[in-house]
Amino acid sequence: MHFTSETTANGVVERRFTHADVPGVLWTAPGDPSARPLVLLAHGGGQHKTAPGIAGRAHRFVAAGFAAAALDAPGHGERPRTEREERVSAEIRSLVAAGEPAVDYVARYHAEVASQSVKEWTSTVDELWTAGIGTDRPVGFFGISMGTGLGVPLVAAEPRIAAAVFGLAGNEGLADAAGRVRVPIEFLLQWDDEMVPRDSALALFDAFGSAEKSLHANAGPHAGVPRFEVDSAVRFFARHLLA
Repeated sequence: MHFTSETTANGVVERRFTHADVPGVLWTAPGDPSARPLVLLAHGGGQHKTAPGIAGRAHRFVAAGFAAAALDAPGHGERPRTEREERVSAEIRSLVAAGEPAVDYVARYHAEVASQSVKEWTSTVDELWTAGIGTDRPVGFFGISMGTGLGVPLVAAEPRIAAAVFGLAGNEGLADAAGRVRVPIEFLLQWDDEMVPRDSALALFDAFGSAEKSLHANAGPHAGVPRFEVDSAVRFFARHLLA
C-alpha cells in the first residue's frame, strides 16, 4: 500500500493511497488510529471514492470514533473504464429513462464487478491492518445501491466484518449470498424507488440470514435517502463496533 497524499480539514485527516493499482482513500482523526474500528464505504454506480455522499459519511464516522476507507470500484473514479462498461452504463440509463425494468440487467453487472471488487476489499483490509488502521478490531461495511451489489458477497465472505448497512438493491442475483450473511444489518428501502421494485427489495431483506436485521423504509425515489439515516448508521455501528 502506497500513500500518495495527506490533507487535514475540520479535524479529519484524509490520506489517498493505491494498493494493487486500486485507488483508495482513508479518513482518520489526527493521532494514532489503531484503536478505531474501520468502516468500509462502497460508492454507488457512476460515483467514486470521494463522491460527496461518501466523503460526508466518512467525516461523520470519524467524528463518532471510527476510521473510514473507500475504494474506486472497477470502471469508476480514477480507474480505467472499458468499452463494455461504457456500453452497460448507457444501456442502464436508457432503460431507466424509458421506464423499463432494469433490475436484472443491473444485477448481472453488479455480479461482474463484485467478482473483482470482493478480492480488492479483502486485500485492502489486510493492508490497512498491517499499517495499524483498526488492527484486530471489528470492521463495518456501508454500501447502498451498487454498494450493496458488491457488499453482500463481500460481507458473506469476509469474517472480519461484524456489521453492515445495505439498501437500494433488489433480490436478483443476491439471495444466495444474503443467506450467508449472519452479522447485524440495517437495510434502507426507498418506497418510491424507480430503479428497484419494492417487492424485490423486500425479498432481499427477507433473504438475509442475520438474526438481527432492521428495515428502514422511507418515502421517495432511489436517490432520496434522508440524511438522518446516516445518524442511524452511526448509532448502529457504535453499538456493534465500539462496544
